Amino acid sequence: MADLFPRVRTFALGYRMAEVDEYFDNARAAYEQPGLSDELAAIDVRRASFDLKRGGYSTAAVDSALDRLEVAFAVRVRERFIKEYGHDAWMAELARRAQVLYPRLRRPAGERFAAPGTLHTGYDRKEVDAALDRLTAFFDQGRPLTAEDVRSLTFKRRRAWGAYEERVVDAYLARTVDILLGAA
Repeated sequence: MADLFPRVRTFALGYRMAEVDEYFDNARAAYEQPGLSDELAAIDVRRASFDLKRGGYSTAAVDSALDRLEVAFAVRVRERFIKEYGHDAWMAELARRAQVLYPRLRRPAGERFAAPGTLHTGYDRKEVDAALDRLTAFFDQGRPLTAEDVRSLTFKRRRAWGAYEERVVDAYLARTVDILLGAA
């Protein structure tokens, strides 16, 4: 079987090729089978992770392909929904999903998520709050924001007193990506 992605140099770390090949074969089969839960598949794509190995596939190329695969599953969900219920129903569904996110945006900066445990680190509160302010501007003022903008967010790590719990922030941003993909 030919390599699906470019490989890194012999001594550089990349994703284990057999794992990546198997994952993309399974993803292709899931995408081509009618009746599977597309939303579950999109979530699985977002959670994909591979072991690192010297001389493996380029992590950037594989990660980019995962982003495209996630978009493909999201587009298919949107198209099926619109075909069955109509465009207005889809927009109402996206609005319903966004309403679940909105109350957290209304909270004061510094109080939007729980802090990690006392001896743990988490995402820098100020940076997360700045990202959520940008999301608020998207919802309230229609300022441009894409799923890729949210996916590419990175936050410094801080001690508990100046941080938000990473797992909770990540879950919130994943839901945001779902909405942005649906609106695209």
